[in-house]
Formats: sequence, C-alpha cells, structure tokens
Amino acid sequence: MKTKACVIGAGPGGYVCAIRLAQLGVETVLVEKNDRLGGVCLNWGCIPSKAYIAAAKLWDQLGSADEIGISVGSPSLDLAKMKSWKDGIVKRLTGGIAELLKRHKVTVIHGTATFTGPNSIDVALAAGGKDDVVADHFVVATGSRTIDIPGFDVDEKTILSSTGALDLESVPESLLVIGGGVIGLEIGQYLMKFGTQLHVVELMDQLLPGTDKDCVKIVARKLKKGKAKVHLKSKAAGCKVGAGGVEVTIETSKGSQTVNVEKVLVAVGRRPNSSNLGLDVAGVAVSDRGFIEVDDHLRTSNPSVFAIGDVAGPPLLAHKGSKEGLVAAAVIAGRSELYDVKAMPGAIFTSPEIASVGLSEAQAKAKGLEVKVGTFPMAASGRALAGRETEGLVKLLADADTDLLLGAHICGPQASELIAEAALAIEAGLCAEDLALTVHTHPTLAETMMEAAEDVHGLAVHIYNPKP
Repeated sequence: MKTKACVIGAGPGGYVCAIRLAQLGVETVLVEKNDRLGGVCLNWGCIPSKAYIAAAKLWDQLGSADEIGISVGSPSLDLAKMKSWKDGIVKRLTGGIAELLKRHKVTVIHGTATFTGPNSIDVALAAGGKDDVVADHFVVATGSRTIDIPGFDVDEKTILSSTGALDLESVPESLLVIGGGVIGLEIGQYLMKFGTQLHVVELMDQLLPGTDKDCVKIVARKLKKGKAKVHLKSKAAGCKVGAGGVEVTIETSKGSQTVNVEKVLVAVGRRPNSSNLGLDVAGVAVSDRGFIEVDDHLRTSNPSVFAIGDVAGPPLLAHKGSKEGLVAAAVIAGRSELYDVKAMPGAIFTSPEIASVGLSEAQAKAKGLEVKVGTFPMAASGRALAGRETEGLVKLLADADTDLLLGAHICGPQASELIAEAALAIEAGLCAEDLALTVHTHPTLAETMMEAAEDVHGLAVHIYNPKP
C-alpha cells in the first residue's frame, strides 16, 4: 500500500494528527496495534480515571450533604456497576474517534508496525497476516508504558499497574501506592474516598515532585485528613504476596518497616514505546532514555519521519501530544509551522485539583528574573463557599520590571479549567494588570484569577492588603 502519510499509533497525538492531515488534503493511513482507538489516554488512563474521580467526589459530597439540608439516607457503592458506566464512556469516545476517522477517509489498519526502511513499514495484522505501507512521511506516535520496578511483578490482581487499578470491580480494603506522583495520587485518592486505607511511598522529600510546594501542602493536608499514611524519602524494597494480601518492606530514613495491604499499585512513572519499531533501520536517532529526538518541526534525524507525544519526550501529557500532532500534520502538508509553545499547562486531578503553567518561582529566579507574586485563597471566594470547596489558592507570578505574566499555580476546585486563562495570557504575552483589568463574571471561581492578578500589585479587594 502506498500513501502520502502514515501515522503509527492512534492515541491523542496520533489520531489527532491523522484527522488534521486528512483535513489538509493529505492521504493518510493510521496504524494501531490495539483493537481500540484512543491509546492509553482514552482507554486506560485519562478518561477512566476522571470518571472514577468524578464519582468519588459525588460519593464524598453525599457523606456531608446533611450540612446543607439534604438527607440521602444510607447510600451504597457498587464498583462493578461503576466500572460498567466507565466502560460505556470509553466505548462512546473511542467509537466517536473511529467515526471521525472514517468520515475523513483515513484508512485504519489494526496491527503492529515495524520499519523496514526509511520510508516503509511492515504491519503484522491483528487479524493475522502481514501488510506493508510505503509513505512519503511517517509520524511515530506510539506513546509510553508504565515503568516496572524490581521485586514487584505486576499481575493486575494483587500487584497493579494503573491499568489494573482502573478496572477494579470491588473496593480494596487497603492499598499501598509506590510513587507519590500524579498517577499514584489520583488513583489513590479516589479509592481513599471510597473507604480504602491508603499508604503512599515516595522516594523524594515531597509528594508530586516538581509541583508548586504551596499547592502540594494543600493536597498533603487532604491526605492526612483522610488518614492516609504517607512515607516520604522512602523506598519500597520488596514484597511477599500471600493469600491475605501483600507484605511490603519499606526503607525509610528511620529504618526498615513492613506494611500489610490488600493490593499494591506501582506508579513510578512511564517510559517511551520506542523499542521494537525498527527505528535504526529507518535512520531515526533515539536518546539514552529511549525518547525519539526531534527538531522544532517534530522531524527526526530522518526528515521523512516525525515523532510526537510521549515517545518524543517530556512532558508526557495528552494535550502536548495532540498539539504536536497538529504541528507535524501542518509541516507535512507544506506549512512552515514550528512547535513553539510558550505555555504548556498541566493539571493534576487530585483532591483538590492542581494546575500549573509557565515558570515556578525557582525557575524564574534561576533565569535571573525578579518576580512579584499575587495570591488569592479559595476560602475568600463566594462561589467556592457556595460549592463547599474552599481548600486551595491561586498564585500568579509576574516579572517585577515588565509585569509580564510568567507563571500560574492553582490548587482548588476546577483548577484544571481555570488554568486555561493563564495559559492564554502567557501565550499572548499579557501582563498581570491585563488579567486584573478584565471583567470577570460574578459569582465565579474565575474571579480568583482576577483577584490574584490584583494582588500582584497589592490591590486585591476581597483580601486585606496591608500598606508596605
């Protein structure tokens, strides 16, 4: 089969790239090894976890509904039924992608691709047999997979990866999460709300390493309130699996200890899916960490091959992969587009949510920039009070000389939505004053952004600003 472009991998980077290529008039083939489109994000990651997180939030709110005059009696929890509901969401979304690809006349092949030359691949078809594809351009969008650690062999029954943890049909009595990062805390917290006794083992000296410390402190307090046992500067050294669960040995700064739990979740990060693709045959260079090396156009060392998403390097974010897919498609279609993103936001769907974009205070100082910081607490927001979600804050960083917005860090309700305003402001080169002068609808959580921007200049109305 000959085609203009061939995309390998149908995750949020690959299918977006394929659709955009078709929109730009480029004949496109999409190869996906799994029977379902959408990649890890739609099938075993982003979407399933957010479904469970939304359900856990509702369950948590029901427990205190009597505070606002609503009596719900004794609610019951059926995780198997919830899993079926989650699966329905996934099926609807993946089916929608299949329909979009069909309408855009993208040829979809289910099978495993291997490069046989600079412009050709063999595809071991899922249904049996082989096919070959010759294309002017290839886009590698094969994503990433979970990192395994010695002594914890994932069986998706007792020792879980994120995939197994998002397919549970009953709530475990106890769970130990190895890794206090994004995936571990998102899954751990939703199960904690359902009644699971949570243990978290993190090698670094804080949860969510690399995240704004003020935001992390708020999530840490929430974990403590939920009676989670958090072990920082600690290592899960090994385990013994028995009929009654798992005995985990933890090495801490105070010595070794053991914890008995029903299940263990391994969530120490992800590695790129760059092996067994025949990249060397295609003349595509790979870094020591396994990421495919790309330029500002997403081209690899082979100018006919592009790479996008997780396999092309951090940050490992679905929307980063989608954006790169759009850029690669534009370049293939003959446009001189660059991957030049000033503001790549990220969101962590913990309780409460955390979202960030731009520089941290430490990064700004490392660049020699003097910053002004404006903050506003969610507890001072009427909308947050009415919604009974008052934990958190908005923190904005502005250049002390130019007032340009440098970064934003939000912890609280709808942080993942609020961050878009800051991302737009940084991308557009706006100042903190621009956000402060923009009229925000009342009463909304978005007003916290305006007030934090005003606080950069000591002029926030709804918190006390003492004169210097």
